[in-house]
Amino acid sequence: MKNSLFVLMILIAGCTGSGRLSHDSPREAYEKGMDYFERGRHSRAAQYFQGVFDYGRTHEWAADAQLYLARAHHQNRDFILAASEYSRFAELFRSDDRVADAEFQRAMTFYERSPKIELDQTTTHQGIEVFNLYIQRHSTHDSVDVAVQRVGELRRKLADKQFHSAILYERRGLYQAAALSYEAVFDKFPDTPLADDALLGAVRSYIEFSALSIEARQPERLQKAITNYQRLIDLFPDSELIEEATEFSDIARQELDELLEEDTTL
Repeated sequence: MKNSLFVLMILIAGCTGSGRLSHDSPREAYEKGMDYFERGRHSRAAQYFQGVFDYGRTHEWAADAQLYLARAHHQNRDFILAASEYSRFAELFRSDDRVADAEFQRAMTFYERSPKIELDQTTTHQGIEVFNLYIQRHSTHDSVDVAVQRVGELRRKLADKQFHSAILYERRGLYQAAALSYEAVFDKFPDTPLADDALLGAVRSYIEFSALSIEARQPERLQKAITNYQRLIDLFPDSELIEEATEFSDIARQELDELLEEDTTL
C-alpha cells in the first residue's frame, strides 16, 4: 500500500512538473518556443515566447518572440489575443521590416472572427476598418491585393445582412421599412452583387407602401418607386432584373397617372 502511494506521488509530481517552463536565457526560451511552434504545439510555444520577456524587451530575441507570440495565438485560433500581440509588435518594433505583415495578419484576425450574417456584425465593420488602415499605410506591400479582396468579401457580408433584413420586412408587410432597407443596401454597398436586386426590392416595396397609404401620400411613394427603377436601368443596364423591374415601374407610372388625373391638387 505504501509503495503504491509512493508511485502515485511520483506520477503526480511528474505531471505537475511537466507543465513548468524551463529556460535560463531569452535565447533558450525563444528556441524552445520555436521548437514547439514548428511541432504545432502553439499553446506551449506561446508560453515560451512569453517567457522571453522575463528578460526584458530590449534584447535581440524580443522582436522575434513578440511576432511569434502573435503567430502562435493566431495558429491556435485565439484571434483576440493574436490581434493584441500583432498590435504590440507594430508599436514596439516600428522600424522592423515585418510590421506591414503583422498589421495585415492583425486584420486577418478580424476577418476570421467575422460571424454569420444572422449575428451582430461589429467585428466585420472593424475588419474593414483595419484592412483599410493597413492598405493606406502599406500600399506597396505584397498582401495589399489580398486585403482589397477581403474588404470586398466583408462588404458583401454586410450587404447580405442588410438585404435579408429588407426581405424580412417585406415578407411581414412592413413595406416602408423594407423600402428603406433596400435603399440602404444600394446606398452603402453599390459595388456589391446585390445592388441591382436591392433597387428592384425598393421599387416593389414602394408600390406596396403606396397602396397602404392615404391618397395624399401615394404619389410621393409611387414616384420613389419610379426613381429607384430609373437608377436601376441607368446604373445596371445589363442587369437580368430590368425586365421584371420595368413591369413594376409600368404599374407605378399607371397608378401615378390615374391619381393625378383624378385629383389635380396632388
